[in-house]
Amino acid sequence: MGKVHLLDYAAGNIRSLVNAIEKLGWEVEWIESPNDVAKAEKLILPGVGHFGHCLSQFANAGYVEPVKAYIASGKPFMGVCVGLQALFKGSAENPSVPGLGVIKGRLERFSNADKSVPHIGWNSANTSSTDASSATDSIYGLRSDSKYYYVHSYAVPYREGELEKDGWSIATARYGNEEFIGAVAKNNVLATQFHPEKSGAAGLRVLKAFLEGKYRQPWPSSPADALAKSGLTRRIIACLDVRTNDQGDLVVTKGDQYDVREKSDNGVRNLGKPVEKAQQYYEQGADEVTFLNITSFRETPLKDLPMLEVLRQTSATVFVPLTIGGGIRDTYDPATKRTVPALEVATLYFKSGADKVSIGSDAVTAAEQYYASNKALTGKSAIETISEAYGAQAVVVSVDPKRVYVASQDSTTHHTISTATPGPEGEQYCWYACTIKGGRETRDFDVIQLVTAVEAMGAGEILLNCIDKDGTNSGFDLELVRMVKAAVRIPVIASSGAGNADHFAEIFEQTNVDAALGAGMFHRGEWTVKQVKEQLRHQHLMVRRFEEDV
Repeated sequence: MGKVHLLDYAAGNIRSLVNAIEKLGWEVEWIESPNDVAKAEKLILPGVGHFGHCLSQFANAGYVEPVKAYIASGKPFMGVCVGLQALFKGSAENPSVPGLGVIKGRLERFSNADKSVPHIGWNSANTSSTDASSATDSIYGLRSDSKYYYVHSYAVPYREGELEKDGWSIATARYGNEEFIGAVAKNNVLATQFHPEKSGAAGLRVLKAFLEGKYRQPWPSSPADALAKSGLTRRIIACLDVRTNDQGDLVVTKGDQYDVREKSDNGVRNLGKPVEKAQQYYEQGADEVTFLNITSFRETPLKDLPMLEVLRQTSATVFVPLTIGGGIRDTYDPATKRTVPALEVATLYFKSGADKVSIGSDAVTAAEQYYASNKALTGKSAIETISEAYGAQAVVVSVDPKRVYVASQDSTTHHTISTATPGPEGEQYCWYACTIKGGRETRDFDVIQLVTAVEAMGAGEILLNCIDKDGTNSGFDLELVRMVKAAVRIPVIASSGAGNADHFAEIFEQTNVDAALGAGMFHRGEWTVKQVKEQLRHQHLMVRRFEEDV
């Protein structure tokens, strides 16, 4: 259909945007130097992560003036996430680094007094009726009944009329009590704070409208419009534990308190192929897909790691966020005979289609060192280096705690709770001990120590498992979730124990958790993601509806 140029300045997961553009039938060419910018007929500036890091890279490569001249020329330009932020004058994330100044305004950090930060999940992008020639016009395919995927800590606060008087059309979203700019458009320019390439059919529709130059287009209203609610939805995440079986094939498996072998023949439990399962959950409406690699590939050259190919294949057809866990650490590469820093390992995964990386055992080790050094940050841990380069939202810490019952709160120095589920000797109190190496080793280190340490290091999200609940289908550990949510200000994903839709409703209604994850119940076909969401909707919990048509 045509060509579109992308400017890659080492700003995160670019592969997914390329896949989305190619899915729509367009060819991608790369801007390789500032001199190439003027040659582009359509230009997209992507970006994810730290404003200062991205804009410094951008400026150091000599792109500031060529891109400003390109925008002024009137040719189509689109900015995504940090690509939107770059158009403004600057950001509180790094006040010393200037933006392009194309649009008045500066980014401010969300308040975490009443909500988790970063803002991660599916939210609205609502245009006012005054922004369209009629109530049924859509600006670049944006719809009030659709949801779009956001992941950011800083945003441009919306002040009614301020940008509109300069001719900008504005789409807004609300997070807590803060209204912010979700997208801006004017003449040849479109910029979105959300990621269209990660927003399913709704996001592809926006990309398609930009590529085809359809600033405004008719939007036939539907019954869903009247039912649409603004705001952040409840996230349902499908998780796939991936490992090699005894025949050497990569399979999706599921543990029973982390034991993935069948009792009958001791073989690895095989619940399907990773790429096929991910596609299946995407089509059922999963809001994110997480791969947790539980096989060590120590003898495999880094560039040949099997999970890289799983990500490449998945990201070609699955247009929701992808997280990869396992092996995100300083790693010896037998091919190059050197130890590759965790940041480089993470970069390989980002370039293969991952949006977030999950760190497990190494996070515990780093947190223990953090306390041993009197809470001094070294800037050298995997969490710190990846967060600095790609932003906190790109770093998930996967926590594997288990209960330790005690007779009284005074009998331990660890953070304890009074529990409604007494221990084997009738104990009324417990604390949660962190484990490493897939739950095989327990540390004298509690879950609150861990999550507060990794938050200080720059982690953007906690994946909160529970060994006691794993594989039981008895529901999430509500007490554990409440305890951790009270201790941190970053988003928390509840994991372990989900067996039916009521368990998801329970965790959302009885805690303020940010997302909930299911695995075995989906893999075994007992429930689909779509069925879970339908039941949550019936219980008046806001969830994203799956859209098929672009």
